Amino acid sequence: METVYIKTPLGVATIIGDENGVSIISVSNEGTVSIEIPAVLQQAVLQLNDYFEGKRAHFDFKLNPQGTEFQQKVWKALLEIPYGKTRTYLEQSKVLGDVKAIRAVASANGKNPLWIVVPCHRVIGTDGSLTGYAGGLWRKKWLLEHENPTTQQSLF
Repeated sequence: METVYIKTPLGVATIIGDENGVSIISVSNEGTVSIEIPAVLQQAVLQLNDYFEGKRAHFDFKLNPQGTEFQQKVWKALLEIPYGKTRTYLEQSKVLGDVKAIRAVASANGKNPLWIVVPCHRVIGTDGSLTGYAGGLWRKKWLLEHENPTTQQSLF
């Protein structure tokens, strides 16, 4: 496994992967940014930088997250939420075929190992609130605003 650390507007992102794909992308408040980028992680770094610069709404580098069969199913469903849109946990449960699985879906969202790329930040509470986000609610708010900026209306 190779690892690289990149600076983002939300902290230092850690990207871990190999020739089979990226397994982990996480963020922390501090860390040392990498000088060299391993070849197997170059596309991930490029695409994440493009995302933060507002030049990318979709990622197409190879992913290889590790999780249970149910978690994999939940993470795959997250990939279907369009850029700039949100779904509620209840809607996600319905997409997965079981409205009673809302807590299990929320738990699997929380264990998502691929920050931003598998967009668990696009799942909100039924009342529209920004609930539950492993990276901190302030990051979730930033990401949603980044993906769907409010345009200032002209006064004239």
